[in-house]
Amino acid sequence: MTVRSVYNRRRSIEVRNNIELPTLNDTRFNPVKKLQQTQGNARRGIEMEKGRVVVFSDAHFWPGDYTTAYKALLMIIKEFKPKVVVANGDIFDGSQASRHARIGWENTPTVKEELEACIEFMAGIERVSKGADLIWTLGNHDARFETFLSAQTGMYEGVAGFTLKDHFPLWKPCWSYWVNEDTCIKHRWKGGFGGGRANALNSGCNMVTGHTHNLAVQPITDYNGTRYGVQTGCLADPHGEQFMAYTEDSPKDWRSGFALLSWEKGRLMLPELIQVHDDEHFEFRGCLNKV
Repeated sequence: MTVRSVYNRRRSIEVRNNIELPTLNDTRFNPVKKLQQTQGNARRGIEMEKGRVVVFSDAHFWPGDYTTAYKALLMIIKEFKPKVVVANGDIFDGSQASRHARIGWENTPTVKEELEACIEFMAGIERVSKGADLIWTLGNHDARFETFLSAQTGMYEGVAGFTLKDHFPLWKPCWSYWVNEDTCIKHRWKGGFGGGRANALNSGCNMVTGHTHNLAVQPITDYNGTRYGVQTGCLADPHGEQFMAYTEDSPKDWRSGFALLSWEKGRLMLPELIQVHDDEHFEFRGCLNKV
């Protein structure tokens, strides 16, 4: 019999006997268990009936650059005491560890200077996040650190300090972080202006991503209810030195800020955004707040 005939036969048996014949790759019968931890902690997760999660991304920490968004982040964490703080990728910029060639004679921080800046800024977040789980969903810029080392100095594998997580022992690294079975936080998936909506549409769940430097909440509603595509902006200043050269100082549809997520009765409420207004203020819940 041809494969097509086998499938037709299978459907005929199901209809006649009013049954379903599961297959090994049928996700109706073998759904992904999102909260099941994976080898190497590629996926982590938590069950949450009630609580808050703060998600920031794309800090691209630069020596001495205490941005308005960073100051606002510390204030929001202190005020709302989230159960989880998620650094949603691209904390480390890796300007000198990039696969891209140097642009002109631009002068960028060394890897050592960038790493020291990351340690300094992340330590500030650690101090105000008392009792919260600290999660780091790795981004493509973060991966530059050990991708470059593994390609050039593979014989040093396993030596302390040669992976980025060695320098941030309080933060739990992973590629995706799940809250319950319906909300995924990861650095990137779909891109572009409508990336948030595309993520929610194609994943079938709430999806919280960074990478695009866009700060937005895009809901989608269908027969299964409402789910959210959240893009968490950038903790960095969109006009900062780390972006000036490679964007050629062009207009950027980026917004500086981060997201506050709240759960009630196990359900994600409408996500709230914290957006930078100017060098001294941020917008939140209809008010201007001074940093």
